[in-house]
Amino acid sequence: MSFTLEETSIREIHAAYLSGQLTCVQLVQAYLDRISAYDQSGPALNAFVKLNPAALEEAAALDTKFATTRALSGPLHGIPVAVKDQAETKGIETRFGCVGLSGYIPEKDATIVAKMKAAGAIILGKTALPDFATSWFGYSSVNGETKNPYDLDRDPGGSSAGTGAAIAANLATVGIGEDTGGSIRLPSSFNNLVGVRVTPGLISRAGLSPLVVFQDTAGPMGRTVTDTAILLDTLVGYDPQDPYTTAFVIADHKGSYTQNLNPDGLKGARIGVLKEAFGSDEDPDCAQVNKVVRAAIAQIKSAGAEIVEVSLPNLMDFVVETSLYITHSRHDINKFLSSRPSLPYSSIDAIYKDGKYHKNLDLIDDIMTGPAHPEEDPAYYRKLAARDAFQRAVVKIMADNRLDSICFPPCQVLPPTREELRNGRWPVLGFPTNTLIAAQTWLPSICLPAGFTTAGVPVGIEMVVLPYHEPDLFKVGYAFEQATRYRRPPPSTPAL
Repeated sequence: MSFTLEETSIREIHAAYLSGQLTCVQLVQAYLDRISAYDQSGPALNAFVKLNPAALEEAAALDTKFATTRALSGPLHGIPVAVKDQAETKGIETRFGCVGLSGYIPEKDATIVAKMKAAGAIILGKTALPDFATSWFGYSSVNGETKNPYDLDRDPGGSSAGTGAAIAANLATVGIGEDTGGSIRLPSSFNNLVGVRVTPGLISRAGLSPLVVFQDTAGPMGRTVTDTAILLDTLVGYDPQDPYTTAFVIADHKGSYTQNLNPDGLKGARIGVLKEAFGSDEDPDCAQVNKVVRAAIAQIKSAGAEIVEVSLPNLMDFVVETSLYITHSRHDINKFLSSRPSLPYSSIDAIYKDGKYHKNLDLIDDIMTGPAHPEEDPAYYRKLAARDAFQRAVVKIMADNRLDSICFPPCQVLPPTREELRNGRWPVLGFPTNTLIAAQTWLPSICLPAGFTTAGVPVGIEMVVLPYHEPDLFKVGYAFEQATRYRRPPPSTPAL
């Protein structure tokens, strides 16, 4: 069989199905073999928290149908997907990263899971996340620590830690993450992946545990821009169960995001480089990130774009003022838990009291100091107003400079080492991630592989565009990918 599993894509898999080189059962079994070899043993990445016991059975059913019709059942026919355990999956234990919720088996799929199944996808398994997605790092009370497959002593980034490690290591074809402040893009940067955060509301959050409800969005993570575009086609849409999806109606997107995959998409584009998003060159970690990202920006210029340096001097003031984790998260998590009577706990307050969470998650400690209702915070409405001001400031930069996109490093430092995290170097709210810029201005963004340090540690680049302009993400993102091709698999998980 000429089909090669490692680094394969959705279109390559479908071509192999149609040519008779591959069956769904063979593909699923190949991924399960890699999970056994690399996730459960060997480097023991610890990316999956639960596998779908019916995955092979579902694959066999697709093969039987295909043998009769000789046609693919949908755009994700037979595509094994790793789903962050923040999304409810019918018949599969779902814990939202929290050991206190063990034993919960939903009777209904989250909307995005149902949409993927309807498109022919096979849910291969559920991936690790910090309890309730409350960290930039790969800690969880369910499974301990997830490792970065490029450097096993480093963190894979959170909160979509398991999905990031799994897709990077070729343990599934594509994956689902969820992003409140950067939880798709940070692990994408740390794991040499493509991750897309859309304008909140394009994708239904029904069936996903929240962190800051109007800032949350699920999204695709993959090894190529094309795969994330194909997956996003299935995920978007209006859902009566989630009133925020009126955003999809406003966006009025038609057709496939793959229509915007233009290898010449950077020719004539004006790309802003946000000065304040770069860390100090005096810091060794920041200096390594800056070197890789600046080299990537030089390649953007070589691909035909005009580079414009832009500045937002009060950037950090905006980021701090518009942060609503402590104000909002306790209320939003409690509302979600209390709406599901079959859960072992109905509030994060009770989980916290019983100590049923990972003790390294300092953001949970902070959240528990927040109000039971956001309106009880005297600064709440001021912070909401600041968000509009923050968005206007960024959009004004784009308007004044006629920019198609603004780019910067998703994080100012390299993925932290386990030793650094255990020594408390990085509290969550003090971690220098730039992913909050797009999250707290409701701007869509894409994280792309930008290269590696001399030691082989991945570094990403983030590109943001105007709200509801997701097609532009794929235009500039695909052109960058084709011009650079920085994606490469990790050495810790070679072909079996």
